[in-house]
Amino acid sequence: LVIAGLVAALAGLIVGGPSLRLRGDYLAMVTLGFGEIIRVLLQNTNAVGGARGMEGILPVTNLFWAVGGAVVTLYTMMALVRSTHGKGFHAVRDDEIAAAAMGIDTTRFKITAFVIGAFFAGIAGALYAHAVEFISPEGFNFLRSFEIIVMVILGGMGRPVGVAVAAILITLLNEWLRDLSGYRMVVYALIIILFMILRPGERLAVWWRQFVNRLPFLGRMTGGATSEIPS
Repeated sequence: LVIAGLVAALAGLIVGGPSLRLRGDYLAMVTLGFGEIIRVLLQNTNAVGGARGMEGILPVTNLFWAVGGAVVTLYTMMALVRSTHGKGFHAVRDDEIAAAAMGIDTTRFKITAFVIGAFFAGIAGALYAHAVEFISPEGFNFLRSFEIIVMVILGGMGRPVGVAVAAILITLLNEWLRDLSGYRMVVYALIIILFMILRPGERLAVWWRQFVNRLPFLGRMTGGATSEIPS
């Protein structure tokens, strides 16, 4: 798992370097483009099974590993966004020019964000592969990458709890709509639009901060609800 995280972190470092001057929608498009490039390369690489994927992966993880990894990741992200470094990430995200004028090394923070995100994504991929005992490039196509962006938008940028809730909702939605065959994507798109309007993940994140603020123990662990994180 750690090796997968480190390899993914290295890939994040490679992708993050050329993307430093981009932001917002342009940055998202570049990262999606890099993802498609890697997917096509793996589909044509026989050493990793090509388009057929890799079978017979040892089943060393299960649902409990996945839940445990999600909890650890969520807590780490909550601690990070409320730390001193987290304030630097907020400043770079909100106004990069102003952050640079204040003496913040914006390049270092942007690369660090890429590396941290890629590290945890690599661990998640390893957990997935060992749980289902199979992995293929087609399982990580453009639609899957787009779903991840939707999860972040629904949950609220800078709101780890909201993003986690949005990820659960999107995953359950895919399972509920599996039997609709030809109408699946139409219904899926309509529900996503409804989610974008209601922002359930973002609302739950606000409720979570209010709940944490009432519990001194959780407040000390997560930094309480004193740090408002704009979306």
